[in-house]
Amino acid sequence: MEYSLPFIAALIGWLTNYLAIKMLFHPRKSIRLLFIDIQGIFPKRQKVLAERLGKIVANELFSFRDIKDRFTSTSTAFEINKVLDEKLEDFLDSKLKTMMPMLSMFINTETKARIKDTLHQEFQNILPDILNKYSEKLEREIDIHQIVFEKVSAFSSDKFEEILTSIMQKEFKMIEVIGGVLGFFIGLIQLLIARLG
Repeated sequence: MEYSLPFIAALIGWLTNYLAIKMLFHPRKSIRLLFIDIQGIFPKRQKVLAERLGKIVANELFSFRDIKDRFTSTSTAFEINKVLDEKLEDFLDSKLKTMMPMLSMFINTETKARIKDTLHQEFQNILPDILNKYSEKLEREIDIHQIVFEKVSAFSSDKFEEILTSIMQKEFKMIEVIGGVLGFFIGLIQLLIARLG
């Protein structure tokens, strides 16, 4: 019977860690047990976690400066120019004939090219200003911290547990296994002490 001590200790170690992980999420609502209120850590501190997560995302992970840099990058400018060229081409070759048939009769290929170049150049001059103003408007109107806070606060306890478990499933299993392994070694040490004593 005493040889089963390491296995019993391993079971106790695993079970202790398993329960500790479950108690991160359960009980979902506060339960009064004698003189102590018991509630899962995450349900109890969900608002605090939402607040801190909102600050981290807004300050460290999602910066409007990054968006502004992406907006005004060379690749973005190239993409906008490409779209602009297509739209100008479409307007001068197709829509102008429908919208202003008389005017289109007086515009030859060379004039179209000059109009296109002029509009294109004008747009190049105003594009940085448009992008800057738009990114500043986004920064004023979108509160990332508040959005994250509201979203995380609104999660049901089930959803919250599902999200965190999906992210940390391997780590939770590892904690359970470590509890069992440590329990086994502690049981083994106790067995050796009992045999030597």
